[in-house]
This record gives sequence, C-alpha cells and structure tokens, in this order.
Amino acid sequence: MTHEWECVVVGGGAAGLSATLVLGRARRRTLLVDAGEQSNRVSTGIGGLLGYDQRPPAELYETGRRELEAYPTVEYRVGTVVHGAAQDDGFVLSLDDGDRVTTRRVLLATGMEYCPPELPGLEPLWGKSVFQCPFCHGWEMRDKRIASLAAGEEAVHSALMLRGWSDDVVLLTDGHPQLDGKDIDQLKAAGIIVDDRRIAELIGTDGQLTAIAFNDGSRLERDGLLVEAPLRQRSKLAEQLGATCTPGPLAQDTIGIDALHRTSAHTVFAAGDVCTEHPYVAGSIAGGAQAAMIVAQSLLAEQFGMPYPPE
Repeated sequence: MTHEWECVVVGGGAAGLSATLVLGRARRRTLLVDAGEQSNRVSTGIGGLLGYDQRPPAELYETGRRELEAYPTVEYRVGTVVHGAAQDDGFVLSLDDGDRVTTRRVLLATGMEYCPPELPGLEPLWGKSVFQCPFCHGWEMRDKRIASLAAGEEAVHSALMLRGWSDDVVLLTDGHPQLDGKDIDQLKAAGIIVDDRRIAELIGTDGQLTAIAFNDGSRLERDGLLVEAPLRQRSKLAEQLGATCTPGPLAQDTIGIDALHRTSAHTVFAAGDVCTEHPYVAGSIAGGAQAAMIVAQSLLAEQFGMPYPPE
C-alpha cells in the first residue's frame, strides 16, 4: 500500500490547526481536512485565550491557516471525511468530494456538536447571550441580570458559579425543581432566587437576550442565560477507524485516549473537544500540539527504530 500522507488531521479548529502546525514543523507529510464546523464560530469572541482574548474565533482560525502556508509538507483542504477504514498498515479516508486518500496516521480533531435545550428563540442567541461556559462568557455578563437553566445536582453548581460574575442570579427549573431543603438554603444564602415557572420562549434582538417568557404569560427580564448543552460526536468516523467512545460527564460518546493521545486503535490519535471532559480553546490548542508530537515520534519509530512510546 502506497501512503499518500503520513498523517491526516480531521478538523480545522483549534486542536486540528495546532496539531497540523507541529506536524508541519516536524516535516511530516500532513493533510488537514476542515469541514468548517467549529462550535464556537457563532460566538462574538473567545474568552480567556492568551493573545486572542475577546477576539472572534474566525480570526484565530484564519491566522492558523495562514501560518500553515509556510510549511511545504502541509496541505489544507476544505471538506468532510465521510468514511474511514483500516487498510493494510494504514487507513483509507473518503471525502465528500469523492476523493480517497491514504495515510499512516489519523488525528481526530473534529470537535463536538453542542446540544442546548430546544427552546423557542434560543438559536439566534446561542453563543452570545445564551451560553454554556461561564469562564468563556462570564466576563461579558459581569454585573448583569443572569439566569441559569439546569436540573438536579448541576442546578445548584451552575447557579453558584454565576455568582462570581453577578449579584443578580436566578435559577430556572422550568417546572422541575428537584431541590431539597439544603439546596434551597444554600442558594438563598448566596442571594440566588429559584424560579419554578415553565419557560415558553426566550426573547431577544440581535443576539442579545432581553427577557424570558413563561407559560403563564409572565416575563422575567434577563441579560444572559447559562444552559446545559451536552456534547455529541459529529460523525461515526472514530468508530469506523476502531476508536472506542465512552460516556463522560458532558457527552455519551467521548473518544477514549491514553496519556499519549492514542485511541484504542493506537495509530489513530485524538485531541480537543472530541476526547476531553473540559472543552476549552486553550486546552484544545495544547492537546493538538501534544498529540502531534507523539504522532511524529511514532512515525520516526517506524522509520528508524526509535524507542516508542516515549517514556
């Protein structure tokens, strides 16, 4: 089998771009396939990323793609990997344009799809004034009127988290309180109001939430809303390549990796949101770089007998 590429990186977000940059600098023949489905592309800015704080995600990705142009062993291609399979001592990947490429290694960095609650009016507000990470959006919500929509144990935790940014926090249960006396006392001590009314829709303009409407016809004026948004894989590619997915705290199908970013199929690697329990851009950049270093070493071990895995 003739390998066209030494590594194909699937996904051109923070993890994928970071990995491809490291592989390019290691002089590895690398193809980056990017479907342009980064979950944070709807956000107005990246919160807390050193050097890019509050700047648009698109700016980070554009800069990353431009930096890849300096490395002749790297090719960037817009597209989607629709199928993958092991073959001989590598893999065959099928792209949505009908092309098929072969590679020795695959690095999965496709990110995850966020699944916020299905509430009327939520979609145009998502990633702006309706969000799922207080560390990403809390600064923009500082000293504003904020609500948290959650259930069970997560409800108390998420509401108390928001108190770090605002004194005006309401916990919405959407008619499913599930709180015991201890929970209520803790929230009351923190100055958090619990509202059990059923939510009818979110009201806002140009990405800015203004109020939450309830089934009884009443409204609660709010500037921001924190919601739970479970994650899920975008495709069956990991499974097709032999990588095992396991349930995690944020997703039912997180790709399992070891300390070297190897999946259960040891020549398939993963980095970023697809395999982490705490998704954030800075972590994805670090994970992509770390995974790429191991990929490069695995290829050198195959070529020259270098000890692998590294200690």
